[in-house]
Amino acid sequence: MVASIQSFLIIQTAFIGDVILATALIEKIHKSYPTASIDFFLRKGNESLVIGNPHLSEVIIWDKKKGKIKNLLKLTAYVRNKNYDCVVNAHRFASSGLITAFSGSRIKSGFDKNPWSFFFTHRSKHDLESNLHETERNQKLIEFITDKNRELPRLYPSTKDFEKVRAFQVGRYICVAPTSVWFTKQLPADQWIDFLNSVIDRVDSIFLLGAFSDQTLCEKIKTQTQNKKVVNLSGQLSFLESAALMKGALMNFVNDSAPMHIASAMNAPVTAIFCSTIASFGFGPLSEKSKIVQTTEKLECRPCGLHGYKACPEGHFKCATTITNESLQNCLEK
Repeated sequence: MVASIQSFLIIQTAFIGDVILATALIEKIHKSYPTASIDFFLRKGNESLVIGNPHLSEVIIWDKKKGKIKNLLKLTAYVRNKNYDCVVNAHRFASSGLITAFSGSRIKSGFDKNPWSFFFTHRSKHDLESNLHETERNQKLIEFITDKNRELPRLYPSTKDFEKVRAFQVGRYICVAPTSVWFTKQLPADQWIDFLNSVIDRVDSIFLLGAFSDQTLCEKIKTQTQNKKVVNLSGQLSFLESAALMKGALMNFVNDSAPMHIASAMNAPVTAIFCSTIASFGFGPLSEKSKIVQTTEKLECRPCGLHGYKACPEGHFKCATTITNESLQNCLEK
């Protein structure tokens, strides 16, 4: 430990899942430096994930959609004026590297892939072939000022968040988050429909989760299934309200997407479906009760990329279509 470190800034301006995984850094730093102040720098739209975190002093929000560069330079100056003792950059791209490089902090830690990493005082390799989870790769950024013990990501829904979903938490229920930003990370709708039809007698309620933009697909799934226990909640719950609902579920069925990481951060039971991507990239589920479902066929084209695509590059999408309904059903307790 370095006793003189009294203020930290964590930077992660990527997507929802990346921010959730970076909350493990908050937990680790707070455990190692319980009296230090910790701030978090993220992109606008993701702030509700961490606003209620009791270990954070300030959440700095970068609006990328309005005056992106102007706001970036303004916030870089703001960060410099805060005089942080340590800046931890979990983002691997130039924008966050600029902030880190010009932060004025005496300790600047980030990944060697960042274009500005030559200005950092400490660099860590971001190795996708190391079989490390992303949370472990992130925590190597602070290992030299903490220790090697692993902390997990955590979200903090409020009492109000739990009250919002309490009426749904009756009997045996499951949550299903059927969408993804990337087509090749998403189990096809007809397979979700088949699954919902097959569990009619096994649960009391099924809640479809997603963003407002997912409502059309979720409504299609609800309409076309024979299961009348399906409720479409897409676009109706915040991140933390969804987290609160997932916490009490018998099982949460998700793609390789943000809801998987929400489940991990709540230690909620989760079945993660991997289509074009694979868990060994380091972004798999972390809950104590975690299951992974994927094709059993050996496909030379899988994995086809780290983030997925808008369409299958080979045109057949066998990494998804060969996932069996039985494999999903087997993840639900009798």
